[in-house]
Amino acid sequence: MRLTVFNGSPRGKQSNTKILMEHFSRGFTENTGNTVEVAYLNQTGETERYVELFKKAEHIILAFPLYTDAMPGIVKHFIEALTPAAGGKENPSIGFVIQSGFPEPIHSRFVARYMEKLAKRLGCPHTGTVIRGGVEGIQVQPPWMTRKLFRSFYRLGVGYAAAGRFNEEIIRKLTPRERMSFGRRLFFRLLNLTGLTNMFWNMKLKENNAFEKRFAHPFKEF
Repeated sequence: MRLTVFNGSPRGKQSNTKILMEHFSRGFTENTGNTVEVAYLNQTGETERYVELFKKAEHIILAFPLYTDAMPGIVKHFIEALTPAAGGKENPSIGFVIQSGFPEPIHSRFVARYMEKLAKRLGCPHTGTVIRGGVEGIQVQPPWMTRKLFRSFYRLGVGYAAAGRFNEEIIRKLTPRERMSFGRRLFFRLLNLTGLTNMFWNMKLKENNAFEKRFAHPFKEF
């Protein structure tokens, strides 16, 4: 089985999406003879090549992070470039992986519905949609905190190799709660009072020389 993974993260090879899909790919290829080709949508000037990859693919997974309750712009650009291929009789099957920093999967439900409609419009058999929240910190978390998540994506890959689609039981286990519990919401409210919840983002702002502009209102100024 040949699988083409389109990574729609603006971070590309430095992304959390890449990490999750590496574990999936290991399960998909291990002892199977299956192959995985990865295309990074953040690479400029490659749109035509990506469209050709789509046309020649056997199975596709489009994986990306949630950006403002939707897909990143590079994913939308890729989708629009696929318009000429819509409805093709030999179009590949397609599945989706949507990950986000939000711990609540409810944030990703609307874009997931959009993706399911997209599969129909393209004429691609839909092999399922995986939603996973709380992903943002996986690159700095110790192994004991990510072991279960990575194992789940590995098992998703094994299941995909066997059935040609995502395993619904594993999908459900990846989203045990649609919303955070009251206790967890209360914890975050208390944590927010300490300033710790902004520590990571403040660090990123400082790295990009934007910390002093964090309260700017650029549109209001016009």
